[in-house]
Amino acid sequence: MLRIVTQLAEAEAELRRISERTQADQNLHREATVREILQTVRRQGDRALLAYTAEFDQVELSVADLRVSGAELEAAYQAVSPQLLSALRLAKQRIEAFHRQRVPSSWVSFPGPEIVLGKQYRPVDRAGLYIPGGRAAYPSTVLMNAIPAKVAGVPEIVMVTPPGSDGLGGKGINPAILVAAQEVGIHTIYRVGGAQAIAALAYGTETIPKVDVIAGPGNIYVTLAKKLVYGTVGIDSLAGPSEVLIIADESANPLYVAADLLAQAEHDPLAAAILLTPDLRLAQQVQQAVVRQLEEHPHRLLVEKAVANYGLIGVVPDLATAVNLSNQFAPEHLELQVADPWALLDAIRHAGAIFLGHFTPEAVGDYLAGPSHTLPTAGAARYASALGVETFLKHSSLIQYGSAALQEVAGAIQALAQAEGLPAHSRSIQVRLSAKS
Repeated sequence: MLRIVTQLAEAEAELRRISERTQADQNLHREATVREILQTVRRQGDRALLAYTAEFDQVELSVADLRVSGAELEAAYQAVSPQLLSALRLAKQRIEAFHRQRVPSSWVSFPGPEIVLGKQYRPVDRAGLYIPGGRAAYPSTVLMNAIPAKVAGVPEIVMVTPPGSDGLGGKGINPAILVAAQEVGIHTIYRVGGAQAIAALAYGTETIPKVDVIAGPGNIYVTLAKKLVYGTVGIDSLAGPSEVLIIADESANPLYVAADLLAQAEHDPLAAAILLTPDLRLAQQVQQAVVRQLEEHPHRLLVEKAVANYGLIGVVPDLATAVNLSNQFAPEHLELQVADPWALLDAIRHAGAIFLGHFTPEAVGDYLAGPSHTLPTAGAARYASALGVETFLKHSSLIQYGSAALQEVAGAIQALAQAEGLPAHSRSIQVRLSAKS
């Protein structure tokens, strides 16, 4: 049952509990396991990948099996419906159009005589994308991660995904994933998952090349592995279980709200589905609608577990209080199902993605609106942003000074260098002044 709380202090406490749901002591044990996996793959390369795949995925592979063959890629197109292929192409078109608007340009400025300053943007040389398997196949995640990398201009993109995601218990990969990858121009795909896949991308093996940036969500072992290899490579974010927070008023349709809460809860038993509303009647209607809609859900047990543990309806004094609680929670997905969502927008400080109005369910953003659905979770929206072209770009500062410009600031530079006890810094200025005279 989706619980209703009416006391503000209780709502705040519940939101803190839900936000901290992945900070369990058992993660210390998991981290030790992940460290061992990373070190073993770094030392043993492909041999370790095959052993871990057999142990964790119960799939026996040879080295030749690691890379998905051209025949398998070609066959994938025969296994997806025309409707799915059309949907993938529509999503690709809209996602690409959005990200093309966000590519930063290199620039220079001239703040004074003989002074040039600027930034030069360049993509990383190679990106690695992790596409999860497990409970479901996620071709949309291929699009949402690959297209920003492509638009950023990354010349080489490789993809890893666990074997067996075709649901047949073998070493195959869901054809929808393979088709989505080809639609965005990725043909280098490896059948390996888990922490061992992150290790392969971070350190390289005999078969899988080392990359510069790793992007894409995964389970707790994947997330811990990304955390531990950060610094050796760049990463997009540390994704946790998914979450939605809905702010709704009396104008909201309880059926819509309930459907959106359940759409979130069906992701994972740890998924969080939260409603904040000043309308007690709406809260009760949503609670009842969730019960009715759950009866027909094909994965009812999984969804009920998420709803029971990490679902919440908070009845609050007003919308301003709801916004304040939302900012404290910093949700991955924030839906504003209110009469005037734009009136609340200025007060929203922390959210991965904001969905405005009654006809903008999170599913629109999950699949084809344009912005990436790879978003900060577990409060990380306080300091992090959605994956975008910037994830795959780096910038270099551009600085040029002429002789007269250097002479004008030489005294200040030398004073600072001397204050920091760095005489060679000061001398690098002085030799130029002496040469000029």
